[in-house]
Amino acid sequence: MTSAYLDFVRIRFLMMLAYRVNYYSGIIIYAINIGAYYFLWKAIYGEAETLQGFTVIQMSTYVAVSWMARAFYYNNLDREISSEIVDGSVAIQIIRPYSYLLVKMMQGFGEGIFRLLLFMVPGMIIVSFIFPITLPTDPMQWIVFFVMIWFSFLINSQINILTGLGAFFFENNQGIMSMKRILVDLLSGVVVPIAFFPGWAISVMQWLPFQAITYLPGSVFTGRIQGADVWNALLVQVIWTVVLLIPIMLVWRAARRRLFVQGG
Repeated sequence: MTSAYLDFVRIRFLMMLAYRVNYYSGIIIYAINIGAYYFLWKAIYGEAETLQGFTVIQMSTYVAVSWMARAFYYNNLDREISSEIVDGSVAIQIIRPYSYLLVKMMQGFGEGIFRLLLFMVPGMIIVSFIFPITLPTDPMQWIVFFVMIWFSFLINSQINILTGLGAFFFENNQGIMSMKRILVDLLSGVVVPIAFFPGWAISVMQWLPFQAITYLPGSVFTGRIQGADVWNALLVQVIWTVVLLIPIMLVWRAARRRLFVQGG
């Protein structure tokens, strides 16, 4: 059965490979986004050397790595699940001898591997030649970062799955999915690092899973989080990965009952 799930990873990777030209152009688009934020933050800094503990170089690096990490953990599982629920094909998926939700996670992982190898890594190399960023020299820092963006993928995918399952209970959850995307980008730290939010907002966001998607890995990569705090940040990600399984299982159980009732 394990090999069957791995096949879903391979198949999704090959599907993405068939449209790789789109992702080569995506590197250019992400580079433009990074450039826009770089010049925006450069204007905000002015003559200041640091803001909220970020140096200019750290901010440039944070912006670059946050957008490139987003290329890895980003996926459309919410829209895929919602579409399959609306057109009824989810009923066929459920009766097959595998876990529907795990299959979706594996498909998202296949897409993530493609984005990592053909989008994130080459994109980061290109951006490093264009903008003044500092890459870590400690191999352990790189290892921890890649472990953390793996958890970023898990947490973001879980939120997407939970959002997509909302189609079982709403006739149209397009608005919810759009709102979710805005919240993830804003509260995860892609648009603005969480350190720049007001104190009360930071206190609230520490109890939400979004910081574990972008802000914590980006802070480790730029060296803002060091020593024992690195492991605390990783622990936060692990905890949220486990905690998010609870609402997913509850919603999935309620959704299956609802599907059976509608089918009856």
